[in-house]
Amino acid sequence: MKIRIKGNSIRFRLTQSEVQQLSETGSVKETTIFGPNVFQYQVKLMSSVQNLQVSYYNDTILMMIPEADGKNWFHNDTIGFEHEVELSEGKKLHLLLEKDFTCLENRDEDQSDNYPNPKLQH
Repeated sequence: MKIRIKGNSIRFRLTQSEVQQLSETGSVKETTIFGPNVFQYQVKLMSSVQNLQVSYYNDTILMMIPEADGKNWFHNDTIGFEHEVELSEGKKLHLLLEKDFTCLENRDEDQSDNYPNPKLQH
């Protein structure tokens, strides 16, 4: 799972096996160790949410997806989910959860579990 944060935008990208795990178990989590500190980011299916939601607590970013959407995600062609959360003072937080496609350019990283990029298919 990859996470990208830029300003008031958070994007999570999941590989095929991570989407399958999310659909089957209801959760997928990644951990990054910063010396004595641990940062975690997680995607979790929740029956109580109607759109993507996010929370940040105790060094963990938790992105919540409606359970009905997430349970079927591995078995359909939906690329991802997007939602904007209203914040105070007229600001918004843009959320994006999507399947991770192979890069168009050669990268020095393992992409064997990524989804085939539709732009590379003829």
